[in-house]
Amino acid sequence: MRLFGIDNNGKFGEYVQTPFHLDHEEAMLEDWLESNPDGILEDGKLLIVGRQVVTNLGGFIDLLGIDRQGTLVVIELKRNRTPRDTVAQAIEYASFAAQLNTEQLDSVLRSYQKDDSLNLAQYHRACFELGIDEAVAFNKDQRIVIVGQRITPEIRQTASYLRFKGITVTCVEFTYFQGDSGTRLLSQEIVVGKESGRPPQVLSGSLPTVTENEFLNSLDDSGKAVFSAILALAKERAMPIHWGTKGFSLNVDFDGNHVAVCYGYPNGSVYRQSVYTTMAGQGSMTSKTAVPEDVIKTLRAKAMSTGLFRPAGRDLKCPVNRTFTESEISALLTWLEDVAEAIRQYGLKQ
Repeated sequence: MRLFGIDNNGKFGEYVQTPFHLDHEEAMLEDWLESNPDGILEDGKLLIVGRQVVTNLGGFIDLLGIDRQGTLVVIELKRNRTPRDTVAQAIEYASFAAQLNTEQLDSVLRSYQKDDSLNLAQYHRACFELGIDEAVAFNKDQRIVIVGQRITPEIRQTASYLRFKGITVTCVEFTYFQGDSGTRLLSQEIVVGKESGRPPQVLSGSLPTVTENEFLNSLDDSGKAVFSAILALAKERAMPIHWGTKGFSLNVDFDGNHVAVCYGYPNGSVYRQSVYTTMAGQGSMTSKTAVPEDVIKTLRAKAMSTGLFRPAGRDLKCPVNRTFTESEISALLTWLEDVAEAIRQYGLKQ
């Protein structure tokens, strides 16, 4: 981003973005944040109660604050550390802060302000101008704020994940500009804290699909008899077969739009050697077709009457764990044809 000032003659004077480490120690940024804490959080004012607070493991919390609700806020400046170290250290400091009681926070405030007479509760109430009926419980929760000139994608993603898991993390980018006249500008942007952090789309590679021969070779003799008959029905009725990584789906075709009639799985799958119906759930008859609910109930009842199916969640499962008689295979094929005919008759949802 380029930033310009305009002089009295209407001329532009560019402010040059300057890394802090060139002319400014990060201690100066710490000073600025300490003096202007209200620009740190995304949702309100902040009271600074400590600086360079020594932890039980020998670390130093850059700034320690408390928000209106009494939540402790650990503010960590991103120095020349790896993203992993930055986040890990901030979490370590927050874990230390979580152990502090009110008496210890009183001590931190008194040391910070160099005033032994201060009381945190009174100081906090005065700072936030709390009403008489507003009660605050200190350090029931903790927040983390990571500040830097550049919040890397790794830090942003990790911080967003922590927010999703219920740990409040805010990431703030500060950019420093300096003009020829010596005027200094500081821009601030909260880059994690106002967004969901959820990626718009997740892509993954996939396992290779099984072939018909590989599928049949993975079956026992009982499975080969049943599934060979189903595959033969598919070829006879021109019903598309979609092969997956383990099994297949038998489909009805509507001008290129396919609706699954059943799924077939081998022994090596989590479903074992079985046929599953597709009457409920995503991509089912219920979600994709105009087949009435009473017709679906009738088809379900017919399936159960064959004695081959049993309930499996919202659908039915036909385990092929024994040798089927010719009449049982015929009953299964007839039922599959009834389902296909219902789908053809009522068509897709409009």
